Amino acid sequence: MFGKVMEIPQSEKTPFYPRSPYGVSKLFSHWITVNYRESYNLHASSGILFNHESPLRGSEFVTKKVTSTLARIRKGSSEILEVGNVSAKRDWGFAGDYVEAMYRMLQQKSPDDYVIATGETHSVKEFIDLSLKYLDFKYKWIGKGLSKKVIDTTSGKTLVKINKSYFRPAEVDLLIGKPQKAIRKLKWKPKTKLKKLVKIMIDHDMAQK
Repeated sequence: MFGKVMEIPQSEKTPFYPRSPYGVSKLFSHWITVNYRESYNLHASSGILFNHESPLRGSEFVTKKVTSTLARIRKGSSEILEVGNVSAKRDWGFAGDYVEAMYRMLQQKSPDDYVIATGETHSVKEFIDLSLKYLDFKYKWIGKGLSKKVIDTTSGKTLVKINKSYFRPAEVDLLIGKPQKAIRKLKWKPKTKLKKLVKIMIDHDMAQK
């Protein structure tokens, strides 16, 4: 919804600037919620949720793709993790924490709109690094640009490489939410740091057959 961000960090008052059909559709959902609330006095709140991840995340999303692919490689798969822009930064939180925020919205006397986020931002590269380290890979990044990749320093095998086809036509470079309103009014705060989130996701992926 914020896409090409107009300010950093992004709050409920930040102008929207979606950069994909997915973001545009979310914006419709947000405004139709506001419209029905104001038109029909519905108890309808809009949660502007930043990226929220869990083991249930679909494999088309980069976080799940990273954890599940690296888990399979750790278990012996010969595949290579292919990713796009590893410099893109996101505000990643745990879906379980965010569901609690949704619940708290619905317990309020009056409906409202809330940014739900961690207030921290991390790059895709950082997420990959945390995953590799948790899986106890001995590795290093080599190369630059599209030639950038991760190699296993023990075997020499390529673990991660850049694939140009995964770059977005209209990239979102930086997302970081400002959840102060939710913290103040909902008495909510995110509990799960990124390192723990990576552990939760990888533990699940490693348990799969």
